[in-house]
Amino acid sequence: MKRTAPSKARKTRSRTAKPRNERRAARAGSSSLPRVSPQARARAAQIYRALLDRYPDAHCELNYSSPHELLIATILSAQCTDVAVNKATPALFARFPTPADYARATPADIEPCIRSLGFFRNKARAVHESMKAIVERFGGNVPRTMEELLSLRGVARKTANVVLGNAFHVNEGVVVDTHVERLAKRFGLAPRDATPAAVEKHLMALFPREQWCMLSHLLIWHGRRVCKARGGLCSTDDICRRFCSNAGTSAKPARRKPRPR
Repeated sequence: MKRTAPSKARKTRSRTAKPRNERRAARAGSSSLPRVSPQARARAAQIYRALLDRYPDAHCELNYSSPHELLIATILSAQCTDVAVNKATPALFARFPTPADYARATPADIEPCIRSLGFFRNKARAVHESMKAIVERFGGNVPRTMEELLSLRGVARKTANVVLGNAFHVNEGVVVDTHVERLAKRFGLAPRDATPAAVEKHLMALFPREQWCMLSHLLIWHGRRVCKARGGLCSTDDICRRFCSNAGTSAKPARRKPRPR
């Protein structure tokens, strides 16, 4: 009996078709996403809905009016609070309105505007070099891809996710700052020993792509207002009582200094 060759359509499909998680992971710049159960996704959806009902207006709390201002503010926010950054950026943005203005300046010209922030000298160099690269390599426009953003000084994946999600509505990943990492672990969305990169992958696997940017805002808002690292309100908060492993713990009493003997 003569064997028939497989159809071209079948060949094409077998070469190109990939599981949904693998396609999403490739687009997000990661090799793979962890497997999660339907029950885990359903629970994640409940958490998302509860947070969205609580914080329907959650948004990025850095002040900016353009993509390059958001990029600069995010670079400045490393190891610093958004409140402190928002106090420093009005004078900075007024003095340097465009990326070209930063490119024509020097780091020493930028430093006085951000002297109140930690590591201001390193941040001034990062802002200057990133804006100079945007002018010379990207025609004065902030790039819209993860790969291009990561080529800029001072930009790691978290910063790139902030810019892509908030300035361009592009969901390449989930912003994982200290609040997101803490809540993801307390809410059982990622393992307790997961690195920030692993936390991001777990969140990407659990939540639909279109929710990734808003998810980070929701977790950050709840982390700043309720589920804090210290002195949180978890034991009395409805959302934390339902989902947070920290809800049943009470604040630890301060250690007493040993009495001299």
